[in-house]
Amino acid sequence: MTRTARRTRRTLQMAGAGAAALLALSACSSSGDSSSVKSDSSTPASSSDKLSGTVTVFAAASLKESFTALGKEFEKQHPGTKVTFSFGGSDSLAASITGGAPADVFAAASPKTMKIVTDAGDASGTPATFVRNQLEIATLPGNPDKISSLKDLTGSSLKVVLCDKEVPCGAAARKALDASGLKLTPVSYEQDVKSALTKVELKEADAAVVYKSDVKAAGDKVEGVEFPESAKAVNDYPIALLKDAPNADASKAFIALVQSAEGTMDLTGAGFLTPSPRPLRPPRRPAPPGGGRGVGVSGRVVSAAYRCRCSCPR
Repeated sequence: MTRTARRTRRTLQMAGAGAAALLALSACSSSGDSSSVKSDSSTPASSSDKLSGTVTVFAAASLKESFTALGKEFEKQHPGTKVTFSFGGSDSLAASITGGAPADVFAAASPKTMKIVTDAGDASGTPATFVRNQLEIATLPGNPDKISSLKDLTGSSLKVVLCDKEVPCGAAARKALDASGLKLTPVSYEQDVKSALTKVELKEADAAVVYKSDVKAAGDKVEGVEFPESAKAVNDYPIALLKDAPNADASKAFIALVQSAEGTMDLTGAGFLTPSPRPLRPPRRPAPPGGGRGVGVSGRVVSAAYRCRCSCPR
């Protein structure tokens, strides 16, 4: 074969390889576009969807101010929708839902009360924690009784109000008291945190154990006193779409707003805490080469299965 013929053949081979590379690149690009479209179609409600109708939300009383504001924002973002709320003690709301009350969304003040709904099979999917809340003592304006600790509430001269033990704020208060070894007999147990706070606002009680968010919402009507024992009784707040939600699409969009950066900013601004980050699990150790056997610390040869049983994270 002449030098010219070999040069021509080499040129043709390079051109063929280039064309094959271009075809492969085109195929990859097409595949990437297809997966992107699929991912977008799985979102609860895309920007092109037209949401309408009423979203009925059952929510813990402590969420009243924040959720009311988020509801107005949702209606603004989605003309033609309306968000209605039923606020109250989480246990009472859970009982209403399991009793057949029509609702789209449930936001509880504790996983325990959400479990009432999930155990009854009335939730759609797995509830997600969207905020946390911590206890605080609400006193009369100016704190005339000079309350500075949880122990101060045990004084016999003070009229103290707690939430009912079945309500999340009451269960958290009891947990903080038990952790401190304190005994407290309140003048009344209230059915939700707002009722307990109102007793202080109306000067019918000297103090109440409520949430930080409630003290902040009350403004100058009360004064807040922090206490270290509250860190041992922080409540997670889960939210869930209900199984027979009459307006599921709009409800998913409302939940998305609550969990969004905008929703989180509104809630933390109202005194709530962000959810605890999930701990990362350490990666599993790869099996050693050579048939899954390795050398132990004593120099003995051990199998990968034995080594994993002893040291792999569970």
